[in-house]
Amino acid sequence: MKYSIRRLRLPQDYPAIAELLGHAFSEPTTAENLALEDSKIPAHGNLSRDDQGRLTGHDRYRLVAVDDQDVPVAYGISWRAPWTAPGELNNLLIVSPDYRRQGAGQELYGRFEQWAYEVGASKINYEIREQSEDSLRFALARHYEIERHSFESVLELPGFDLERHLPALQRLTDQGLKVVTLADLPGEEAEARLYELYRETAFDIPGFSGDYFSRSEWRKWTLDLPGASPAQVFIALDGDMFAGVASLVHFEATSSMYHEYTAVRRAYRGKGIALALKIRTIQHALERGAAYMRTHNDSLNAPMLRINRDRLGFVAVPGMYKVVKRLPQGAQTPASV
Repeated sequence: MKYSIRRLRLPQDYPAIAELLGHAFSEPTTAENLALEDSKIPAHGNLSRDDQGRLTGHDRYRLVAVDDQDVPVAYGISWRAPWTAPGELNNLLIVSPDYRRQGAGQELYGRFEQWAYEVGASKINYEIREQSEDSLRFALARHYEIERHSFESVLELPGFDLERHLPALQRLTDQGLKVVTLADLPGEEAEARLYELYRETAFDIPGFSGDYFSRSEWRKWTLDLPGASPAQVFIALDGDMFAGVASLVHFEATSSMYHEYTAVRRAYRGKGIALALKIRTIQHALERGAAYMRTHNDSLNAPMLRINRDRLGFVAVPGMYKVVKRLPQGAQTPASV
């Protein structure tokens, strides 16, 4: 295959990139969603260093490999946000199945590693789908290491025995707690309290690194996601205290729900709140006529895996490996690509 590497040309590249992303993600996206996502991100980066000389700030570098008709057949991005852990860059690389093993992926990989050296990164992160054995071998051969394993699980909703699980919600009520949605609690104060719950509990997630979003960024990437809604954010209330939360994102194209976040404050753990919130989200998904629900869990998050797999019947499907490469400081070029 003849191909060339170039920067993105927007908006004309959005449809091809959306199609390529469909090979990497479990749910499809659209050109419109990609344009919306770009609108939330500053057009120009601003990289800096902290007092230990580690890379900070934000920027992104995006490239495509195009065929002789200038159609993107591979896409890659290297990026960091203000909340990314110091020194790190997050990368994504996708090649169309029809154009794999022809050099485009390797070329893009080399360009991104070169950029990492140029900006002075100390660590590169990629996520690789569990079934992409060729991609994993490629990364391991280039001195990447598997750092984490994230499991994906799916619950087929037709036939789910909701009645059998409703007592868990009643047990929550018996403890004096109730489940409401963010739509039931409109206003700045409720949103601010929800943000604090997210921020406090995020640091307990296995594998979480870096800082947490500012409140405005949190809103962009949670409440303002396509398919998100205040009516899909379920909150366990103990009086005025936000004790736990579970939130959903709706994918209209596949009539499915993604379980975006579940968390319970430390003082309230062990009371069955997470299970009750999960059941309430399943109840909502059934009311909406969703065909299935998906979620991800880190391999070390044993309590949530037990709830999803053992109690609720989520079934494992291939997940993601996080592979990382630490770069020698002071070097100007990659040792090998």
